[in-house]
Amino acid sequence: MLQRRLVSSAAAARLSSAEVRSQCSSLFSQEQTRQRALYPRTEKIEVTLQGPGLQGSLLIMNKGVSTPHSCTRHLSEWHVKSSAFALVDGQPWHMHRPLTSSCDLTLLTFKDEAPQIVNQAYWRSCAALLGQVLDGAFKDEYSVELLKIPEVPVITGAFCCDVVLDPRLDSWTPSEENLRSLTREALQLIQKDLPWEPLEVSPSVALEIFSHSRYKQEQVEESAAQSQNGKVSLYRCGHHVMLSDGPLVTRTGMCSQYEVTAVHTLGERAWGVQRRAQGLSLPVNLTAHHTIWRKLRQRAERLVEITTSSTETPLLTHEATPPSSSPQQ
Repeated sequence: MLQRRLVSSAAAARLSSAEVRSQCSSLFSQEQTRQRALYPRTEKIEVTLQGPGLQGSLLIMNKGVSTPHSCTRHLSEWHVKSSAFALVDGQPWHMHRPLTSSCDLTLLTFKDEAPQIVNQAYWRSCAALLGQVLDGAFKDEYSVELLKIPEVPVITGAFCCDVVLDPRLDSWTPSEENLRSLTREALQLIQKDLPWEPLEVSPSVALEIFSHSRYKQEQVEESAAQSQNGKVSLYRCGHHVMLSDGPLVTRTGMCSQYEVTAVHTLGERAWGVQRRAQGLSLPVNLTAHHTIWRKLRQRAERLVEITTSSTETPLLTHEATPPSSSPQQ
């Protein structure tokens, strides 16, 4: 396995970052098409809706094709735009994940009386969006290795994305203008209102998709070992394909106020100098006044400390120094 990883990584090293993203997206599409072909005949399922105003409503949908998002189209425009997450028979379910049997469906929004589940999915999604921005923010000659997204509660005040940049950038510290540039890139993705497409795959498929990254291949094996069914959860946004141990919200357009607040240097790790990018966001229709936002931003600038296992190197925070130049395009 290690030899195969080294060979595949060496081959991927000849590809540009854009070519790697395109290759990952193409393999994602191939597997998505293969899975959809597993349901060649239309078979109907019964979806019983739960929740305020919908209790007991019944929809007849298509097995393996229809999704919770498809169900919202039979309800109202409000449900289409506001439903961020779903519960299927009480279990977390992405809005674009096909339904495979008759079930009870609960649609969740950010204004529910108990929004903890959808809020955590939103926080995770904001971190995923930040990772996508970092992946495409640097010139092609600089490598970017996105590490596993830290699972942090909303009450920490900032979502996080850990990353290892090209060794030539070890001394680089982002300026305020760099942070504003990253924020602008994120806002562009939000404006495009791109869906997060879920896909559950076997480890072999995930290893092929991430053949360019030895780190992600290790993450695939770890996720598969921890999964109850041995599968790995992938998400695609645009051409960016990522691993996620938890579900995301429906689409990027559900983010409203969004700002990249800091990039902290954590220190040397097994994969290189590790950094923690952080940000702050509020979902659509829940915006804050600029004075409140400023206070929230100050909190989101502080390093989010994450408890690590005893086998890992303790976090080392470096003092920030102004960079002489920016590697961003």
